[in-house]
Amino acid sequence: MSGVLSTIGATPIVELTKLDPNSSVRIFAKLESHNPGGSIKDRSALEMLQERIRDGQLVPGKSTVIESSSGNLGIGLAQICAYHGIRFICVVDPRTNRQNIAIMRAYGAEVEVVTDVDPVSGEYLPVRIRRVRELVESITHAYCPNQYANPLNPRAHHSTVREILDALPTLDFVFCATSSCGTLRGCAEYLRRHQLPAQVVAVDALGSAIFGPPVGGRLIPGHGASVRPSLYADGLADQVIRVHDLDAIVGCRRLAAREAILAGGSSGAVVSALDVVRDRIPPGSTCALVFPDRGERYLDTIYNDDWVAMHFGDVAHLWKEPEMEAMSC
Repeated sequence: MSGVLSTIGATPIVELTKLDPNSSVRIFAKLESHNPGGSIKDRSALEMLQERIRDGQLVPGKSTVIESSSGNLGIGLAQICAYHGIRFICVVDPRTNRQNIAIMRAYGAEVEVVTDVDPVSGEYLPVRIRRVRELVESITHAYCPNQYANPLNPRAHHSTVREILDALPTLDFVFCATSSCGTLRGCAEYLRRHQLPAQVVAVDALGSAIFGPPVGGRLIPGHGASVRPSLYADGLADQVIRVHDLDAIVGCRRLAAREAILAGGSSGAVVSALDVVRDRIPPGSTCALVFPDRGERYLDTIYNDDWVAMHFGDVAHLWKEPEMEAMSC
């Protein structure tokens, strides 16, 4: 591996000292936004494709990669396919951020948007998956990585937790958002294989079907799933916290205001999940929060006051700092 792809995984870990100055625990964040494609999905994309390139299943200039994605994995795959000269088709739905689609196309990917929902679940994901199958069957030398079932997806995240362990003197809790269950499974596998005592806290969306029936809908892409992925297994997480979209937004806004970190929706959900369990974390513990992506791709939604007000009402007081309120009086 060479070039820009060699930097995948070289992401920093920073201590969050202002998120909760009175906290009795140490809080660190792993900033996966520093991957070249901007998200933790770069790891999965690289692992799933480079193995198939090595074994000859993927041939540059001949093969076509086809995958369903809400954005970040699609960007990671588009980047790697562009580097190796492999055709890439990404199937998305109307909830995918326009910027994500534009980035994929800038890398040369072909993007197909499905507009129908599954009549049974009312979700786009089953339709996206069916469309991927149709394309794979109709295109010669097509390959679908299938992030929802591919064991190479979680294997990519053994390095995620290993890098955290290498950087921190101790580790008691790892908080990670769930979608394909790749990060969750990879972290849990590594910790248990090495008999390490750190607990894994899975953070899911209330509108997701991963850990139970969805409670309401989901507006924020890339966090949660409308269908339980094949990579899911009982017992992967020591704790599961399901977060409302609004709480994810509040977490993002607090993170930006207090730590000057502009992160995506799943990172905000992780911040809010920490708040939920903070009283149950023993004093002196060390917590690592995995922040999957950057916030620039959410400027039209999470960080747009008009969008937030349209979907949730006038809720700006939830993240406005007291000193800021005093200054505005």
